[in-house]
Order: sequence, then structure tokens, then C-alpha cells
Amino acid sequence: MKWKRYFLFLWNFWPPFLGAGIHIYQISDDLFKVRVELKRRPWNRNIVGTQFGGSIYAMTDPFYMALLVIHLGPDFIVWDKGAKIDFKKPGRTKLFADFDVDQKLLDEVRLRAKMNGKHIFELPVEVKDASGVIVASVQKTLYVRYKGL
Repeated sequence: MKWKRYFLFLWNFWPPFLGAGIHIYQISDDLFKVRVELKRRPWNRNIVGTQFGGSIYAMTDPFYMALLVIHLGPDFIVWDKGAKIDFKKPGRTKLFADFDVDQKLLDEVRLRAKMNGKHIFELPVEVKDASGVIVASVQKTLYVRYKGL
């Protein structure tokens, strides 16, 4: 599948992700689920030796938007509108974030965007450490506009 190869190869070697230690760890064949990891490296640690907050946010930045672009298709414009991050505890190990969209969400977004011309909504992401402890909670605000109006 074209999009899966795009995610895996091009994004894993995209300089901002490569430099930050961000790597797409898993992606489902249907492109409904993506797991991203942030490797702990000397160049992505902060002054106290834990994962740099900017890298933690960067690992959550583009994935919901990209999944929606792929699944909603060319009749819709999708943008990241905003985000809120709440750091819970320091990241001292490799970190993971899971992004999951399903058909119910896609159907609701399509319907609301077609009815109103646009739809603005939030999707949560939790960043966890290697033992599954939540390091940060992120609320991504997404904007979807239907081109048909």
C-alpha cells in the first residue's frame, strides 16, 4: 500500500524526526493505527537528562492529521488547529504514542463537515514510557472542511 510505505520509509527518514529520535514503530495494514516511538538519545535530552518536551510533542504532531487526510480523501481539507500538552512525569526511557482512528469517527467527521461546512474536534493521545506509565497527555485539535460547499 502506497501510504503505508510513505509512513514507514519517508517519515522515518524525515530529518526532524530522525534528529529527534522519532520513529514509526508499527502501522496497521488498513492505516487505522499507528504506533510511534521516541528513542532516548543524548541529543534529545533536556538539561536534567530526561526526554526533551519538544521532542515529546513532535512525536504526537502530524499523525492524526495524516490519517484523516488519507481516510477522508480529496473532498476534505484537514489541518492541525492546535494542541495542549500536559506533562505528567519525566520521560527517562523510550517513549510510545498510539494513534487510532476508526470508521465510526471517520463517518462522524464526514457527516459533521458536510452538514456545517467544517468540523473542529479534539482527539487525545497519551505518551507512555517503556513500562506503560503515562508521561504526557496531549489533546490534538483538528479542523476538517468539506470542499463541496
